[in-house]
Formats: sequence, C-alpha cells, structure tokens
Amino acid sequence: MSFRTRLTIAVAIAVAIAVAVACAGAYLAVRSQLRGQVDGALENRADLVQRFPIRLIRTGSNEIFIEPSPALGGAEGYVQLVSSNGNTQRLPGDDIALPVDDNVLEVADGERGSFYGDAEVAGTHLRILTVPVTQGFAVQIARPLAEVDESLADLRTVLVLVALGGVGLAIALGFLVSRAAVAPVRRLTEATEEVTATRDLSRRMADEGTDELGRLAASFNTMLAALEDSARSQRRFVADASHELRTPLTSLRTNIEVLARADDMPPAERERLLADVVEQLAEMSELVAELVALDRVPDGPEAREDVRLDLLAGEAVERARRNRAGVTFSSDLEESVVSGVPGSIERAIDNLLDNAAKWSPPGGEVEVCVRDGVVTVRDQGPGIDAHDIPYVFDRFYRAPSARGLPGSGLGLAIVRQVAEAHGGDVTAEPAEGGGTLVRLRLVEPVRP
Repeated sequence: MSFRTRLTIAVAIAVAIAVAVACAGAYLAVRSQLRGQVDGALENRADLVQRFPIRLIRTGSNEIFIEPSPALGGAEGYVQLVSSNGNTQRLPGDDIALPVDDNVLEVADGERGSFYGDAEVAGTHLRILTVPVTQGFAVQIARPLAEVDESLADLRTVLVLVALGGVGLAIALGFLVSRAAVAPVRRLTEATEEVTATRDLSRRMADEGTDELGRLAASFNTMLAALEDSARSQRRFVADASHELRTPLTSLRTNIEVLARADDMPPAERERLLADVVEQLAEMSELVAELVALDRVPDGPEAREDVRLDLLAGEAVERARRNRAGVTFSSDLEESVVSGVPGSIERAIDNLLDNAAKWSPPGGEVEVCVRDGVVTVRDQGPGIDAHDIPYVFDRFYRAPSARGLPGSGLGLAIVRQVAEAHGGDVTAEPAEGGGTLVRLRLVEPVRP
C-alpha cells in the first residue's frame, strides 16, 4: 500500500470518526429535546392531577377513578390510579392497563419519589410518569412517543446520509490533499532513483519553504553536494596519486630493465643506477606513507585528549635537528594545552618543520614558536609566490619552483587536514624580512 493511499485512508477515518461523533451528539441533543417536551407535558398533567382530591365511585364491584382522562394516546395523556396493593383504577371504557412493577408500588407506599419510564403497551411506545398523589396511591400518566420516534427515525436517516456524504467527501478531499502533500516526497523519490540510475550527483531538489518537506529537500541537496564533493575529491586524489606514482614507477622500471640487461656495465655506472633505484624506492615509500597518513587523519572526538602543544613541538624540533643537520632550529615554546589527537598533531608539526627545512638555505635558521594554541614556523627561504599561496595546502600541489625538489606535495595537505579535523586552520604568508611564515592554529579545550 502506497503512502498516498495510507494518508487518504487515515484522513477518511479521522473525518468519519469526527462526523460520527458530531452526528451522535446532534442525535442525542434532538432526542433529549423532543423527549423533554413530552416529559414537560407529563409533569404539567401530573401537577393538575395532584391538585384535586381523588374521588372514587363504585359501580358494581369495581372502583373507578373518576378523574377525567382521555383515551390512550390522547393529548392530555392516559391516566391510571394504582393503590399500594397493586389494584388499578381507570375510567369506564379505558380497558388498557399500564404496567405496574415494584417501583410503582414503592411510589404508592411513599417509599420512592416520582420517576419516568418507557413501556410498550398495546403496540404503542409510551412515556410513563409515576407520581404519588396521596397515602397509599400513585398515579401513572402516559403519553405516546410515536411522533417522537418518527421524528428521530427521520433524523437518523438524515444523519446517516450526512455521515456517508461526509466520509465520501473526506475520501475525495483526502485524495487531493494527499496528492499535494506527497508531491515533494514523490519528487524526492524520483530524484533519488535518477541519481541511483545515472550516478549524476549534480541533481538538486527545489527546497522552497521552511516546513519539514522543505528542510528534507534542503538536507537532500546538502547530502548530494557533500557526495559530489567527496566523489570529485576522490577522482582528483586517484588521478593525482596515479600521476605522482607513474613517474617514479616508470623511472624505476627503466633503471631495473637497464640493470637486468647490462652485464658488461662499468661498476661505477652500475652503482649509480642502483643508488637511483634505492632513492626512487625511498621516494615511493614516502609517498605511500603520506597517502596512508592523509587517509588516517581522524575527524571525530573519540580519540581526543588534552595535549601539551609546546611539548609536542619541542620533540618535533629535536627530531628535525637530528635529521636536518644543515639547518639551525630555534624555538620559543610557551605552555599551551589543546584538545586533539597527539599523533596527528605531531605529524602536522613534523611536516611543517620538514617543509621549512627543505626551503631553507644551508646554514639557514627555522624559528618555531608555540603560544595560545598556535604553532608558528618561519623559514628564511625564497618565500612563496603570491600566485601559489592559495594552493600550497592542496593535495599534490607543487609550485613550479618546487618541481625539482624531493617531495610528494602531500605534506602541507596533511597539515591542513589535521587542522580542520581539530576545528582549527593553517595559513601561509610571506614573512617580514624574507622567507615564509606558516601558522597552525588548534582549538584549546574548554575549561569548566
């Protein structure tokens, strides 16, 4: 069963219940009004009966109640006198007896007050009022309910027709309303099916309005945009990685083929080729390691902890001094605590120092500063061209001046990914007096 059909049925059921309740309320109100009029007439008649003394005459062996009374079904009501022993008296000619039960006898004995009752007598539906008149006697006054029953029967027919018409109208309106209500959902379903079939992530939904369906369409568009960016980044990553790996693999394969065929190659040339092979393998190992590091940068809060940024930077400086003997490293490290993953932050700082050392001239100085959750690294190299600054943190990007230097173009990309994963950022700018100044900002933990 489709959602549209379920919605139509739900609307129809809700309207049917509302119509049924309204019709039942109207029926009970009209019934109460009509029967109330009959009860009022019976009370007036009973009041008149109670005002006059009861007079009995004897005709033969029967006692007759002389109070004037019309025939059964008359406008004034049918009157019957009941004694406490169950005897009944009526006017001559009134031979239809009203039912007498224990409740009527209790009224005659004075043990109970007046009450109303319904009874079927001689095929006529009666409304009977029983009232005490004097000690040991009660009077039953009856009026027919035929007109009331006929009116209520007609009313029931009308209300049933109204209810059926209301339900039918509710079904029709529910069908139209559900059609309009599920239209955005249908469009969203069609768009999802089209994206699934065509793999076209550029498809977007119209997200007009601020209701739930509008928010759903906006969320769907946001999801598609994120998927499109992810797919684009994945394609670019694969293309860039294959491009970066193609050159060292081609060179490595060529050198190995030369080595395999060169039995009479001079030892010096052979040693040079072997050195090239080792260097190329090292470059490929570094590239693969950086690709793995780029993929493993955590972006969730699960592994985060309070980290002494100054201590991590100090350890990174010591490693750089050992690995880059031709460059001087100076540090100004103030105590600074950030929230993050120690391994990822350490990797980012290592990459910054390695990049600064790579661009520094022999004997140059790299200045490292840590203060208030910010790591600042300055080198004394040639600096970054203004045209290259917006792209230096992109994956595999290498400025024209860096094409001849070793590296994969992933080091600074890893720094930016670590910074963004920790809610921070990284920037590069020309340093005053020459060189490049890079700032890595991380988020400090919130203290209660």
